[in-house]
Amino acid sequence: MNSKKALSLKDTTTIGMMMFALFLGAGNMIFPPALGQTAGTNVWTAITGFLITGVGLPLLGVIAIGLTGGTLRDLASRVHPGFAIVFSTLIYLAIGPFFGIPRTGTVAYEIGVIPFLPEGLNANGVPLFIYTILFFAITFWFALNPTKLVDRIGKILTPVLIIVIGLIVFKGIFDPLGSFSAPKGDYASTPFFTGFINGYLTMDAIAALVFGIVVINAVKSKGVSDKKEIAKATTKAGIIAVSGLALVYLSLAFVGATSRNVLGEMDNGGAILTGAADLLFGQFGIILLAVAITFACLTTSIGLVTACGEYFKGLMPNVSYKLIIAILCIFSGAVANVGLTQLINLTLPVLIGIYPLAIALIGYSYLHRQFNGYREVYIGGLLGAGMISIFDALAQMNIDITAVSSVFEAYLPLYTQGVGWIVPSIIGALIGYVIGRTRSQLNENTDPKEA
Repeated sequence: MNSKKALSLKDTTTIGMMMFALFLGAGNMIFPPALGQTAGTNVWTAITGFLITGVGLPLLGVIAIGLTGGTLRDLASRVHPGFAIVFSTLIYLAIGPFFGIPRTGTVAYEIGVIPFLPEGLNANGVPLFIYTILFFAITFWFALNPTKLVDRIGKILTPVLIIVIGLIVFKGIFDPLGSFSAPKGDYASTPFFTGFINGYLTMDAIAALVFGIVVINAVKSKGVSDKKEIAKATTKAGIIAVSGLALVYLSLAFVGATSRNVLGEMDNGGAILTGAADLLFGQFGIILLAVAITFACLTTSIGLVTACGEYFKGLMPNVSYKLIIAILCIFSGAVANVGLTQLINLTLPVLIGIYPLAIALIGYSYLHRQFNGYREVYIGGLLGAGMISIFDALAQMNIDITAVSSVFEAYLPLYTQGVGWIVPSIIGALIGYVIGRTRSQLNENTDPKEA
């Protein structure tokens, strides 16, 4: 009977709030206002595309992990066991110690600390060094006991984060900074697809594949062990989390869209938020924003360290979890001292290369039964996506691929919109289905016992 235990509404809400806090990193707060300021009157079309990759895909990713056994490796094994190890490790390294975790510390410092430092004090890098030591020491302490992650984040940190963000966006909506401006750049011509691509920058779709195990373990810690009940509880908690994310994104995009006439064009969403907070609340607003960014970064850092720690513990069972997360925190702190700009420049090409593979893997997992789980469908679908995404990544690295890109622009649907990988992925999956079905029929004909 215990295995069929369902999660209570209170526990579901707590885990949903934890998931919301895990996803709501500083990038999530920075990108929507930047989108809003540039998209202007096209803000609602642009944010719709953004919500698909920034909200819809993370929900689908967490549920997909819940339905397929609880880990990214289980899901990726449907392609091939070797691919599962390589792809999973690459995802965990990218969203973990190489990019994702260090970014939380650097962004928290640049937005939560630099505005309060005396002129020129930041130049020698010592304040950043000291801050990252403190930031990742706190992260380490929270991540030491992942079974308490739900209570610590869901019940303590998340309410604080929601209150702070709520104060900023509430005032920004009911006392607007100004009116919407004309859209600029790609937001003027292709607002939906531009928003769709910019949703990649949140890293939430691949974060969902990482956080899935954290959420599922949280559900199990409440006494739920039946796979269907775990999937159901994960789905309900996920809906709570992404509903909160959507509200935050819509609100911050609105604040950004009303800011250009008052603040002028700003370099990034962090500057927009700082300017908006200053205009709306004065010095108190800047402090408020610093608190919000710090908590957003900290909760994301804790979740990422915990998830990465559990993954690498599975790969290296003889190494203690405590040692693994200590190494993760020390390494991430060191990388964070490289600086935010350099980290973002390194991250974007990797995201453009990985994201289509992650999206394809999540998407085909929902059609698993329809194509009888043929491995060839996954292989074909991911090969099709990967052949295009690798060229997109090279282009982002400023490598000259004009000869290839000119062909893609002429013959590949949606390539100029930044999602040219979709059609090759579908074609690859269809070819894989034909191959898989043919193989299955041949096996049935040669082995009557399996028929």
